[in-house]
Amino acid sequence: MTFLAAGRAGATAVWRIVLMAALAGVALPVVTAAAPRATDAPLLLPDMPLHDPWIVADRATRTYWLFTRNEKRLTGDQRLGIMAYRSTDLKHWQRPVVVFTLPEDSWANDGAWAPEVHRWKGRWYLFSTFYNDGLKLPGQNGRQPVRRSTLLASSATLGGPYRLERGGAPIVDAARMTLDGSLHVDRSGKPWMVYAHEWVQVGDGTIEAVPLDNTLAVAGPPRLLFRASEAPWAKRADPADMKDGNVTDGPELFRTRTGTLLMLWSSYDRRGYVQSLARSKSGEVSGPWEQLPPLVRGDSGHGMLFRTFEGKLTMVLHRPFENARGKLYAMRDLGDTIAVERELTELDGETRPVVTAAGD
Repeated sequence: MTFLAAGRAGATAVWRIVLMAALAGVALPVVTAAAPRATDAPLLLPDMPLHDPWIVADRATRTYWLFTRNEKRLTGDQRLGIMAYRSTDLKHWQRPVVVFTLPEDSWANDGAWAPEVHRWKGRWYLFSTFYNDGLKLPGQNGRQPVRRSTLLASSATLGGPYRLERGGAPIVDAARMTLDGSLHVDRSGKPWMVYAHEWVQVGDGTIEAVPLDNTLAVAGPPRLLFRASEAPWAKRADPADMKDGNVTDGPELFRTRTGTLLMLWSSYDRRGYVQSLARSKSGEVSGPWEQLPPLVRGDSGHGMLFRTFEGKLTMVLHRPFENARGKLYAMRDLGDTIAVERELTELDGETRPVVTAAGD
């Protein structure tokens, strides 16, 4: 008997049972379609509060991990720390899980800004910025700096839990306001941390780099890379206003297919937050650095680059600065620079895409 004939015979038998039951007045159970199983990834990017997004594409599990500050109302965990969303397609995301919490006896009591997660020497390392406004540093030029530093934690697994390295001591001297620390490994294999030196301390915020050893501890003095005021598009603060300054934010380094070294970083123009770009003329972290035209304006910034499982260069950033959400962009590696192709609105749900850097 063929499968087709068997199917017809089976159907005929079923209808005979139904007919006989009807004639006998027997009620049969109602058969309905199975209810759709609830997805384990119910969130879309417009549903996901996040600032300073960082994505790791884990090829072993084909899962994207998006790290950001812990949102207590989403995780139910009241502690200060870092959480992660997970997705297999960059559109549908699982509810966040907490991967790091700051110990209660820490010197810091706020922050959890700009988490970055990197693989180094067989472990995963988390860089994030914490602060305490009650711990004052010596004032400079009428400004009142406070303790604000990038800390280091590590884990054997990508999903944590991450534990503080060196007892939670700041990577750079605690007297220096350092935020948004980012790991860069140069062409010789030497690690560096590139960070923003906070404008609250120096007025004209800077991007600096400090050499690290193989344990990711500081191995030399910080080096100035550039100042915020060197970007021709950046909003200039009034030097007489001690409550204002030139902002540097979110450095992340990227080497193009031709070996050009670029840096994503952010500041403000007269209309809002800006995702900008700089280029090292030497191809090394020491520079000198030249400022390139911004990539995305429209109150967008603190971006980072990653490759999808299909090998496509992609940028994630947050917009707007307040009540931020994650936005995704398809990028092109042009060799001497990178460029935006388009906003991936089919993934990030944006109804008013920002696709040009045109501005001031």
